[in-house]
Amino acid sequence: MQKHIHILGICGTFMGGIAAIAKQSGYRVTGCDANVYPPMSTQLEAHGIELIEGWGVDQLDLKPDGFVIGNVVSRGNPLLEEILNRHLPYTSGPQWLADTLLRDKWVLGVAGTHGKTTTASMLAWILEYASLNPGFLIGGVPQNFGISARITDSPFFVIEADEYDTAFFDKRSKFVHYRPRTAILNNLEFDHADIFPDLAAIETQFHHLVRSVPGSGLVVCNGREESLQRVLQRGCWTPVETFGAPLPSGEELEVSESGWNIDAHDGVSLNGKVQGKLEWNLLGEHNRQNALAALAAARHAGVPVAQGLAALAKFKNVKRRMEVKGQVNGITVYDDFAHHPTAIATTVAGLRRKVGGARILAVLEPRSNTMKLGVMKDALPASLKDADLTFCYAGNLGWDARAALAPMGSQAVVKDDLSDLIEAVAAVAKSGDQILVMSNGGFGGIHDKLLNRLAGKP
Repeated sequence: MQKHIHILGICGTFMGGIAAIAKQSGYRVTGCDANVYPPMSTQLEAHGIELIEGWGVDQLDLKPDGFVIGNVVSRGNPLLEEILNRHLPYTSGPQWLADTLLRDKWVLGVAGTHGKTTTASMLAWILEYASLNPGFLIGGVPQNFGISARITDSPFFVIEADEYDTAFFDKRSKFVHYRPRTAILNNLEFDHADIFPDLAAIETQFHHLVRSVPGSGLVVCNGREESLQRVLQRGCWTPVETFGAPLPSGEELEVSESGWNIDAHDGVSLNGKVQGKLEWNLLGEHNRQNALAALAAARHAGVPVAQGLAALAKFKNVKRRMEVKGQVNGITVYDDFAHHPTAIATTVAGLRRKVGGARILAVLEPRSNTMKLGVMKDALPASLKDADLTFCYAGNLGWDARAALAPMGSQAVVKDDLSDLIEAVAAVAKSGDQILVMSNGGFGGIHDKLLNRLAGKP
C-alpha cells in the first residue's frame, strides 16, 4: 500500500527536496505552505505533488499516514495545533529522512557556516563523475545536475548538513539526525543569531555531530579554524584529515591527521605529496578550500584524487554563486547568495582577483535573520573594502544601515526603496563595471529590473 505524507512548509529548499525524494521513493506526497509560488511550486507540481496554500485545518481530511513538519512552522499555527490536539503522527524533515531513507546509506554530510551548498555540489559531482551515482539533498541547484535533490539505488548520499534547528519540538541542529560516515567541517563562525546566543552554542551542536560519526568513518576538517579545533578537542573518536594550512598557534589535536593543501599555482598536495593540479574557472580562495574538502571526502568514498580533480575541471558551480545574470552596454550583473560578512568579503575579493582594476559595484540586501537583527552590522564596512561603491537596500531593517556604513563615506549609498536603489546604481554605472548583487533571497527581482534599466527599457 502506498504511504502518504503531508508536508507542512513544503516550499522551502530543504523540505521541497525531501518532498521530491519521497515522491521518487514511491510515497504519495502532498504539502502546504504560506507562500506557494514559483520556482519551488512549479518544481513540486512537476513531480506530481499536490500543493495547498495556507494552514487550513481542512487539510486533515487528506488523512495522510503522517505529517512532516518543517522548521518554518511554529506553535500557534492552526493546522499544527489541530494535529497536536488530535494526537496525529508527526515528525521533522530531518528525522523522517534519517529514519526512512538514510538508515542504509553511506552518508556524506557537509557542515559549516559557509560553503555548504557549493562543497556538497562539488562532492556529489565528483561521485557522479566516478560513476557512483550518488543521491543528494542540497540547498541549491548544482548546475551539473539541474536539480537540488534525488534518491538513487547507490549506497552513497550527499547531504548539506545544516546547523539550523530541526523543528518546533526539536531544537537540535538538523545535522545531528544524519549520522554521516564522512563528515566535512568546512568552517565555523557565529551566525543564526535568532536561535544561537553565541559561537560556543554552535560549537556544542558541531560537537554533537562529531560524536555521531563512527570510528570507521572520516572527519574532514578545516585546519585554519580555531573554533573547529575546539570542537574536536571536546572529543573525537574518528580519524581526521585536515585541509588548509593549520593555524600557527593552534594546539595539536589528539587525533590522526593528514594534511591537504593547495599552493598558489593550484597544485593539490596530501601529506606533502603532490596529487595533481586543480584546473577550473571558479573564483576565490574559499572555493579552493571547498575543493580540498570535497576531494578528501570523495577519496574516503573510494574516488582517487586524480579522478576527483578531473571531475572538478568540469564542475559548473551552483546557481546564485557568482552567477552572471546578464551583460548590457559593457556592464556585467552577477547574482550571489552571500549574506554573512565573511561570505561577502570572500565573494567580493574573488571578483576583484578576476576583474583586476575594473570597478565593482556591490549591491547588498541584508536579509538573513542574523543580518536583520544587526548582529553583524559593524563588520559590513570591512567586508566591502574591495568594492569601489556599495549600494545597500535598507527596507525592513531594524537597525540604521546609514550609520553602520558611515565609515565608508561616499563609497556607500543606502536606499529604503528598491526602485530608488536601482536608479542610484543605474545613475553611476558605466561600461566595464561589474555589478555584484548579494542576497539570500529574491531581492525583489532586482537583477532583471536593473538589466532592463541599464538597457534603457521601462
